[in-house]
Amino acid sequence: MVYILLGEGFEEIEAIAPMDILRRADIEVATVALSNELLVNGGHEIKVKADISLEQIGFEKLDMLVLPGGLGGVKSISESPAAMDLIQKAWSAKKKLAAICAAPTLLAKLGLLKGLNVTCYPSFSDVIEDAGGSFKQESVVRDGNLVTGQAAGASIEFGLELVAVLRDRETAEQLRKSLIYNV
Repeated sequence: MVYILLGEGFEEIEAIAPMDILRRADIEVATVALSNELLVNGGHEIKVKADISLEQIGFEKLDMLVLPGGLGGVKSISESPAAMDLIQKAWSAKKKLAAICAAPTLLAKLGLLKGLNVTCYPSFSDVIEDAGGSFKQESVVRDGNLVTGQAAGASIEFGLELVAVLRDRETAEQLRKSLIYNV
């Protein structure tokens, strides 16, 4: 199961595009609100009804935790002790993590990036490097159990990489072709 955390003010394309791509690969995905209020407002005023609340996550089912960016969404997650605990617990249990745009800064805040290759929105590269990570100016970077994406424009590539991690590269390439995504 892939859980996608939706903090108030999340970047919509960074959550919805990867979710769509994962579901096309028949990967089970649930969007997660940080509170019991399932209607979450995105950064561009698009309201999304999450599938479940944070307290309903079944940790034993967790294969991957996805953190969309958006300054508001990242701030909401960082201010949620339960969400930050979940990220730390997932990392400690060697679960797969994925973060895009500003969201890798959450991992930096938790001290999880030491020695890892990471991308993020370029203006946050110093946060990554201050946390011991190595910033890469690339759309998507995979290092071990961590996948990071640069920004909203990398959302499709990010989603395809998540499929490659959870299924295989061949499935991701078949999806790329079916989407006619030729980047």
